[in-house]
Amino acid sequence: MGPAAELTSPRSPRAVAARRLARRSFRGKERRFLAEGPQAVREAVAHRADGHATLTELFATPEAAERHAEVVEAAHAAGARVHLASPEIVADLSQTVTPQGLVGVCRFLDRPLAEILAARPRLVAVLAHVRDPGNAGTVLRCADAAGADAVVLTDASVDLYNPKAVRASAGSLFHLPVAVGVPVEQAVHGLADAGVRVLAADGGGDRDLDDELDAGRMGGPTAWLFGNEAWGLPETTRALTDAVVRVPLHGRAESLNLATAAAVCLYASARAQRAPGGCRAAR
Repeated sequence: MGPAAELTSPRSPRAVAARRLARRSFRGKERRFLAEGPQAVREAVAHRADGHATLTELFATPEAAERHAEVVEAAHAAGARVHLASPEIVADLSQTVTPQGLVGVCRFLDRPLAEILAARPRLVAVLAHVRDPGNAGTVLRCADAAGADAVVLTDASVDLYNPKAVRASAGSLFHLPVAVGVPVEQAVHGLADAGVRVLAADGGGDRDLDDELDAGRMGGPTAWLFGNEAWGLPETTRALTDAVVRVPLHGRAESLNLATAAAVCLYASARAQRAPGGCRAAR
């Protein structure tokens, strides 16, 4: 089956409607966002929520449609409307220096916090006060790689559907449940009520991650709170948690960036949970 339409004018209604999704206000109004590149589009095609396909539209340059024919056909099969479009239109939608020729329009896919808690999660990343979209997307990718059960973005954090965040997630946005716009107190109390130990990751923490591992305290259900890279977590937020934990610096580096610290913490929990006696250990 061929594409439903061929677009050559940046003023075409479909191109204009998709381009508006670069703005947060329109994303929220339409509950749609843009996913750029074959990896993100491939994951969007495979994702469904509440009985609906997540990918609703696909814009592809003729060259990209030929190079990634299997992605285009999968989009057709999933019921998405596919448009061949000029490179200029697709580049305008992708907003990257080197566009990959494919941009998908996707339905919002966040889930209610209550639904995530009802699934009894054992490893959760909570982004509290994270304002940089690249950091948010990279932490989500780290959480996915570490086998986390969910990611929660508080109401003080960046928009999950910011194009930079979507790109930085490298498709992981479509792999695990995500809740957005949750007040940090609600997130912490909800996780605690669900039997999850809540730890704040902070360079000034009074507990050392290595010591926590050695003491055998990391094998149970755990949520990590990650804050703003520049100024960390506010004291009011740290006070909500069970402990404030620092990643030890064995060399001369002043600090770790947010995504690196998140990867260390999440993988420490993942390994402890899979060790004998951990909450994910084989029975």
